[in-house]
Parts: sequence; C-alpha cells; structure tokens
Amino acid sequence: VQLQASGGGLVQAGGSLRLSCAASGVIAGINVMGWYRQAPGKQRELVASITTGGNTNYVDSVKGRFTISRDNAKNTVYLQMDSLKPEDTSVYYCKLQNPYNSYWGQGTQVTVSS
Repeated sequence: VQLQASGGGLVQAGGSLRLSCAASGVIAGINVMGWYRQAPGKQRELVASITTGGNTNYVDSVKGRFTISRDNAKNTVYLQMDSLKPEDTSVYYCKLQNPYNSYWGQGTQVTVSS
C-alpha cells in the first residue's frame, strides 16, 4: 500500500487549504485514514481521522476549522483546512490503519504566515 499526499503550500492566516491523500495497492476491509502533523521540535500529533463508515475524530485545536472526509471508491482522504492560523504550520502526514498494518504517506508542508 502506498499513500500519496498533496495540497500543502503557503497561505496567509485566515486562509484555506485542502489536502488530499490517495492510497493505492491492496486495500481491503475496514480501515481508518487520518492526518497527522509534526512541527519542528515537537511530537507528531493526530489532527483528524475518519473510519470507513465515516466516523470522525478531531484534535480540539482544529475543531470547527478543519473537516476530514473520504471517498472510499477512490481510497482517498481529504482535509479541508479553513481559518488557518500560524500555529497550524507543520508538515502534514496521512496514514492508513487497518487491523494488520499501518501505512504512512510522505509529508506535505503547510505554512501559515501571520
């Protein structure tokens, strides 16, 4: 399984970005797809996750600003990020977790200027 993330970039505070992550390979059954982020000198943290059935989970700092969604037919997960803040600046990683393994995509840089 390979994950390909895209959509990062530079945006001013208050702006929006949409991240995408497409999974390829043999993907069967129930899984959870999610977005994590890691800023320099900090631990990687879960930003949002979504199950195959559409149940979502968000870290408190992004609730009401970020929306995670997925297209199961395309094995793709999205992260719509609105009202971005400088503290959202980080490298964002997507992850697919199934009962047997976890897979990570390459990071995509998100930079929010003040």
